[in-house]
This record gives sequence, structure tokens and C-alpha cells, in this order.
Amino acid sequence: MSNGRAGTVNQCLGLAEAIGLPITIKEVRPRAPWRWLPPNMCLSALSSLKLSSDPLHPPWPDLVIACGRSTEALAVAIRRAAQKSEHKIFTIYLQRPSHSTSQFDLLAPPQHDQVIGDNVIETLGALHRITPERLALAAEKFAPLLDHLPRPLIAVLVGGTGNAYRMNETAARKLGQNLAALAQTRSVGLAVTVSRRTGTKNTSALRTALKDTPAVIWDGQGENPYAGFLALADGIIVTADSISMLSEACAVGKPVYVADMPGGSSKFERFHQSLRSAGHTRPYTGDFEFWPATPLAETARVAAFVRDRLKIS
Repeated sequence: MSNGRAGTVNQCLGLAEAIGLPITIKEVRPRAPWRWLPPNMCLSALSSLKLSSDPLHPPWPDLVIACGRSTEALAVAIRRAAQKSEHKIFTIYLQRPSHSTSQFDLLAPPQHDQVIGDNVIETLGALHRITPERLALAAEKFAPLLDHLPRPLIAVLVGGTGNAYRMNETAARKLGQNLAALAQTRSVGLAVTVSRRTGTKNTSALRTALKDTPAVIWDGQGENPYAGFLALADGIIVTADSISMLSEACAVGKPVYVADMPGGSSKFERFHQSLRSAGHTRPYTGDFEFWPATPLAETARVAAFVRDRLKIS
């Protein structure tokens, strides 16, 4: 159950697929004023949904995985309704809740959210759908796109403006110039992908800076080669603004560097510090060294915990 945004959908689906039970996807949209209020103030959550929202009604499932602010009160309401009907249900929420942690059976928020409770299993970064099987399929599909580039190959995942960071043409141009210098001094190829948040002007500035560089730049046209870039790369550079992209990059088991951007927050600094301390990332300063990297397998770890709790064989 999610708000339909890619970041929350991927977390829910990643965990659900790793657990291995049949999946029903619910995209929910609360009406005003409930969508503006803190989730713990929504006292009639199940009757607060828009007509365009997926319906929520009995028979209740055995397991609910929820992510995103708009799903929190609904997960609590479903749990209460199921308990009243004596239906055994297990609810999981993947972010920091405004409700008491006791309102859920399990919380699996990122470590940097600083959630404490007996039913909390912290994760290093966000959960996701990156698996060895998906990487292998993507590598086979997109290998022809990158075959002409020199090796080693560096995948560059570029985000953009969000709540904490700002991407502008100056930052995009500087990043492109640094990458161009890296390609020249290290004789590497670049597989660059931008996001919707990057913006047209920033993408153009990045492309101009890399015009004489051995690089493939995916700008949103055609099928997304994101997983293929991760699979085929020898190392990865990710802009600092995206917890999801960094979590996915670290799951691949290759050296990951973090390229700074204007902005930041205490939450993001805790996140970056946790990855650096665990040896999964290093700050990108213009050079790239290769080191033996261990895949960050948090989705599989949480799924194994849930399967054990629910006695799923």
C-alpha cells in the first residue's frame, strides 16, 4: 500500500517480492483535509479516501506493507478493523510514524529516521527491488548500448532538486566537467542516467560538459536502462540527494562514490555518515579508486525476519 510514488512503491514491492507471498497493490489517496493533517489525527481513515483511490475493505489480508505518509493511518485502521473481526493480521510500516510504534506489528524504517521500539528493525538506507536476478536480466538487455565504451565503466546516477538539495545549471555543469576530467585521466567510460528531478536545463548543462567524453547519457527517452547501468558498471557515482538511488547502488556490491550537491540536512548527513561508516560509500572528489565492496542486502534481511516471524517456509 503506497501513495503511488515510485520511491514508496519500490520499497513496498521490494519487500513483498522478497517475502514471496501473493501480492495485491493498493494506491491510496486521502481526501482533504485528511491529506494535509498528521496521520495520527486521521480518526476515520478508511472513510477518508477519494473515489479515485483503490478501495480498502474486508476480507482483510494476512500481511500489510505500507510506505508513505498517506498510508500510515490506513495501516493502523486496517489492523484495528481486522483485530475486531478476529482476523490475524501483520502490519509493517517502512518509515518514521507519527503514531505510537505499538500501533504496528513491525516497523522497518531507515536508521537515519531514528525510530526506537521493541518492534523496530532499522535498515541502512531504503528498501528496494534491486536483486541479482533483475541485474542479470538488465545486463543482458542493455549490454549492446554500452559495448562501445571503454572499461572500466562508471555508472553515474544523477538526481535533482528535492526537499534538502538543489540542482542548478552551475552544479550540473561542474559535475559534468569533473566527470569529463575523470574519463580523461582514468580512461574510463561513463553510463549516465538522469531523473525527472534533474530538469531539462540541468540535463543540457551536463550533456554539454560531457560532449567530447566517451559516455552514454540516458535522458528519459525510451526504455529506462537504470538497472542495466548498475549491472554493467565497474563502479558507481550517485548524487547526494537520493536515498533510494544510493541504497540501490550499494546493493550491487561495487564501489560507490557520493557526489555532493548544494544543500543538505541533518537527516541526510546521518544517512551519508551511516553508509560511509559501514564502508559502503566514499565522497566523490574527482578521482575514482576501486575497492572490494560488499552488497548491502537490507531488503533480504528484513524479508527473512518477516518470514521467520510469520513462519513462512
